Amino acid sequence: MPTGPAEYDPTLGNKFVFVTGGVMSGLGKGITAASTGRLLANAGFDVTAVKIDPYLNVDAGTMNPYQHGEVYVLKDGGEVDLDLGNYERFLDIDMTFDHNVTTGKLYKNVIEKERAGDYLGKTVQIIPHITDDIKRRIREAAEGHDVCIVEVGGTVGDIEGMPYLEALRQFAHEEEEEDILFTHVTLVPYSKNGEQKTKPTQHSVKELRSIGLQPDILVGRCEDKLDDETREKIALFCDVPTDAVFSNPDVDDIYHVPLMVEDEGLDQYVMERLDIAEDALEPAERKNGWRDLVTRETTGTVEIALAGKYDLEDAYLSVHEACKHAGLKHGVDVEVLWVDTEDMDAEHRERLERADGLIVPGGFGARGTDGKIDAIRYAREHDVPFLGLCLGFQMAVIDHARNVCDLADANSTEFDEDTPHPVIDILPEQYEVEDMGGTMRLGAHETDIEPGTLAADLYDGADSCTERHRHRYEVNPEYIEELEASGLVFSGKAANRMEILELPRGEHPYFVGTQFHPEFRSRPGRASPPFVGLLDAALDRQAADERDPEEVSA
Repeated sequence: MPTGPAEYDPTLGNKFVFVTGGVMSGLGKGITAASTGRLLANAGFDVTAVKIDPYLNVDAGTMNPYQHGEVYVLKDGGEVDLDLGNYERFLDIDMTFDHNVTTGKLYKNVIEKERAGDYLGKTVQIIPHITDDIKRRIREAAEGHDVCIVEVGGTVGDIEGMPYLEALRQFAHEEEEEDILFTHVTLVPYSKNGEQKTKPTQHSVKELRSIGLQPDILVGRCEDKLDDETREKIALFCDVPTDAVFSNPDVDDIYHVPLMVEDEGLDQYVMERLDIAEDALEPAERKNGWRDLVTRETTGTVEIALAGKYDLEDAYLSVHEACKHAGLKHGVDVEVLWVDTEDMDAEHRERLERADGLIVPGGFGARGTDGKIDAIRYAREHDVPFLGLCLGFQMAVIDHARNVCDLADANSTEFDEDTPHPVIDILPEQYEVEDMGGTMRLGAHETDIEPGTLAADLYDGADSCTERHRHRYEVNPEYIEELEASGLVFSGKAANRMEILELPRGEHPYFVGTQFHPEFRSRPGRASPPFVGLLDAALDRQAADERDPEEVSA
């Protein structure tokens, strides 16, 4: 194996599967890659993943949800692209910020090394310095695992992605043939006469080959499975065997994608190409929990209102998935009803009033906060099961302060610096921190849970839980005594930080808020406790059917 002059250990890692995309973005490279990893894990292999994002941002923390969807938070506080959330959910693993490679992170590191004189006067260039850093990060993330799935964001041909593809070309040069595999995902559209068109795939592969990369596997994204004629044509013009062309058709649920590509034989082909098929568990011994879980029959539908300011599922993707996971546990489908807190018109008010439960998710900024508070008040006063997440937790505190404690104009200093009652504020020890990033609480932190509370029941009687955070503002300690005296219970705490709130049993069927984001640790086979509790209460409410239809529609 060639070692070359690279500033990394080229022996790190074992087997690598690189996933690229062509024709257009948003095809589902991440789900294809995660599904491949899921099947390899089912076969008994230790699988990890790396997501490459070619943008110049160091991380995803400042990105607009309309462009990149939610900001997903890892256990070490890394703010990353939502695709890493899919990897964690599909593979049931906890990743770190080292599993996300961005151009900003690369250039920042190389420039800092140049400024420190680490390159000993050499001219610092894309090749070898940037490409070496790319390879180093991939190998270090893969260390200790059987297989590393590496997804290259963007589309082949994008100028910002060129250094990564060059790094992969070099990577292949350093590896034995059976240790590396290139999978290329492309669009196979229909023409108006109903024919599956292969030309976009041909051009995409041509672009990839011009860079020096030959795909080993082609995955065609299409509304339906690829016809035999289509597969043969793609194989002929793209220089791959016909049995290396796979279908990834549209499905109703992304959790069915592993089942679809398994039926296509993708996992077996990957294992044979990587020369690990003999090490895999026999088909009868492989884990079938995933298939059993995601194909389980449902017995009904629960409607959950999601009150936020982004009319975009990707902006609250982990919340949607956590609802789905709780539904899988209960054997029901969960329909999420979007409620626009900026413009609570008749349609959105009707959705709120007909829902079996309410979630107010996290976020930043004042836009839509009055609508969120109104929605929380409605849930509190009408016994609608409620779950507030991060900002939703803070809005519940503000609602209680204004409408139960009669603290007029109570607010968060994030939205109103001159509020007479800053019930949500930056903690005193944060006042002197000038760098705003220094005041952010990110990643996994432990919360102590008060025994005998609803929170303790949710977490199976545990006296603590560890969940992920992404916030700057907290409940103001000066108001805790007054809030608790008026009936609000802070059942989870971390020193002087309030982490979980609830209304006492008997006063409300389910009213819970968490300063943390429990949705980030929810998995298909391990649903988040606060979401399970919400669905428990929503199902009880639905079964009781005590609502007066005239009152609901009023």
